[in-house]
Amino acid sequence: QVQLVESGGGLVQAGGSLSLSCAASGSISSINVMGWYRQDPGKRRELVASITSGGRTNYADSVKGRFTISRDNAKNTVFLQMNSLKPEDTAVYYCNLLTIGVNYWGQGTQVTVSS
Repeated sequence: QVQLVESGGGLVQAGGSLSLSCAASGSISSINVMGWYRQDPGKRRELVASITSGGRTNYADSVKGRFTISRDNAKNTVFLQMNSLKPEDTAVYYCNLLTIGVNYWGQGTQVTVSS
């Protein structure tokens, strides 16, 4: 059983910053991918950023240069630093872990950016 516990998020004005973190526990292979997705009501869930256990990162074009993903492999924790936030970044953000061919999801955390 794998569990993902997210923290962070909240309300911020446009141009501000927020950080998210997600700690994974359970049966996790040392080779895995952790990431963040986001979803607006009525829209498809989309990838924001991901990072492999080897440190390779991938970002959505809409967040490149503003968001930074990082991880602590010893603690199976992934972080998302979000700077220069825009109203269109408003969404529920979900932590994701891909390990041993299975996707796991966090419960989601709301990020709201006011204009």
